[in-house]
Amino acid sequence: MVAPRSLIGPWLLVFSMSVGAGAAAAAECVALDDFSQGPLGEFPPEWKPRKESGRLVYSIREEGGRRFLRGIARRIGIQAGREVSWSLEAYPILAWSWRPVEFPKDSDERKAGANDSAVSVYAVFANSAVSVKSVKYVWSRVVPAGTHLTSSAGNTQVRVLRSSAQVGRWADEQVNIREDYLKYFGGSEVPKPGGIAVLTDSDDTKSSAQGDYADFRVCKP
Repeated sequence: MVAPRSLIGPWLLVFSMSVGAGAAAAAECVALDDFSQGPLGEFPPEWKPRKESGRLVYSIREEGGRRFLRGIARRIGIQAGREVSWSLEAYPILAWSWRPVEFPKDSDERKAGANDSAVSVYAVFANSAVSVKSVKYVWSRVVPAGTHLTSSAGNTQVRVLRSSAQVGRWADEQVNIREDYLKYFGGSEVPKPGGIAVLTDSDDTKSSAQGDYADFRVCKP
């Protein structure tokens, strides 16, 4: 991305949950969060906003028996994340569902003054005691799927998963975050994940954005 964006902060470096190969020997996937916990209309209890004002951006909703996290951003851009660690050797696939509800006006993640998204998801890795690296997955209004962007001085590597201005329809995603980390950051080893995060933002476009997230899980290949 053109406009650097620092991600989350050092609070993601403290791991609050561990999912290993023995956690679900017979299961193909392990749930990270389905938002079944916590009152409707409130910020999810196991998550943390990058800034306290982010608590007003994200809230648990329910529709047709399905719970999800909704982000409503009005001229603001604040991530929310959950601290969670798991074995990438056993579960290299991160899966989730998402749905754009309102795209930021004239958004374009390639441009500094329009770098906003209705929905985006991060896989976060500890980099040092004071910083993190992340792979960010974006549903863009206009940027072609497969586009690779960077931000945060290269510490955030961005992959555009979908390119469509259609709103209101859920889509399911599966990404191999181990392969993506090696592809974008290089090296031969991948650090243990420190968490997941989401961002619905509209601060660059000075507009509004809405998007939904559901059923975060990690899966075997």
